[in-house]
Amino acid sequence: MTTHVLTDTRVLTGRSLRHISRSPDTIITTAVTPIALMLLFVYVFGGAIDTGSDESYVNYMLPGILLITIASGVAYTAYRLFLDMQGGIFERFQSMPIARSSVLWGHVLTSLVANLASIVIVIGVALLLGFRTGASVGAWLAVVGILALFTLALTWLAVIAGLSAKTVDGASAFSYPLIFLPFISSAFVPTGTMPGPVAWFAENQPVTSIVDTIRALFAQEPVGTDIWVALAWLVGILAVGYAAAIAAYRRRAS
Repeated sequence: MTTHVLTDTRVLTGRSLRHISRSPDTIITTAVTPIALMLLFVYVFGGAIDTGSDESYVNYMLPGILLITIASGVAYTAYRLFLDMQGGIFERFQSMPIARSSVLWGHVLTSLVANLASIVIVIGVALLLGFRTGASVGAWLAVVGILALFTLALTWLAVIAGLSAKTVDGASAFSYPLIFLPFISSAFVPTGTMPGPVAWFAENQPVTSIVDTIRALFAQEPVGTDIWVALAWLVGILAVGYAAAIAAYRRRAS
């Protein structure tokens, strides 16, 4: 059974990746908004923001930009899933001897690959803007792991949106709050500079612990407890999102 599921998932992931390869503008479009924000903050706002450290502002804000890149990219998963639902592809899959979960995993793994490609583009631009890090190979692997886990967690939320939406716009609209969440975190300014209630929210929402962990890894600093808080948030969101997505799919398939 496990081999059957893995084989079906591989085939369906290949199908979704072929769609992406025929439309590479999807990856480019996903990277455009984060790059534009990076340029805006580095060259317009960066000089007026005191981060309380000697590191360059592009180094400070890059972790938040990477999370925004992923939040932008997962909207396409909801969009593609919605089109498959409306096009009757899922009904055809249900009539075939394939594992039901592989249909969703195909979209999820495609999202992971596409978003990692967008992240590479954004980091490339950040290097041109002056981003520098002496992070070790282990630290880079930890950053990639955190970003991959973040992508998987948000993608399963996108699956719920794609299965539940009534319109194309509704399928991708769920990502808007996710894109703006980093702005109320430590991604662009220290939370200590915010008013009391806003600072409390910023310090206790998941993006701040994720951003602080990635920033510490890039700066070769101790991550402290931030990494455990970040992992707890990510694993929790992933588990809830996965369970809710499977339940939504079963309702649609029944």
